[in-house]
Amino acid sequence: MALFNPAAVTVSASTSGTSTPTTVASSASSVTILASNSNRKGATIWNDSTANLFIEFAATATTSAFTAKLSSDGYFEVPFNYTGVISGIWSAANGNALVRELT
Repeated sequence: MALFNPAAVTVSASTSGTSTPTTVASSASSVTILASNSNRKGATIWNDSTANLFIEFAATATTSAFTAKLSSDGYFEVPFNYTGVISGIWSAANGNALVRELT
């Protein structure tokens, strides 16, 4: 029986040197906040709107099926290593989502 040797495990920190800013106009129907990107290390989303922003880790967001709800001026950090599509929908169309994708 082989024993686990923790000294033989190598851990590499994931770092990013590039931040790509985008602005996504609010919409009362589902829109893409970030396209799928296998090079993504992380991302941030700031709801620059007076309406609630519902974020979903899928192609379509709804106000009843979502990953996170951001109130006005709410901030969200995408979990480490999630590289799939992110969609959003607002409770009313006003303002924007200010997005930073780290690669």
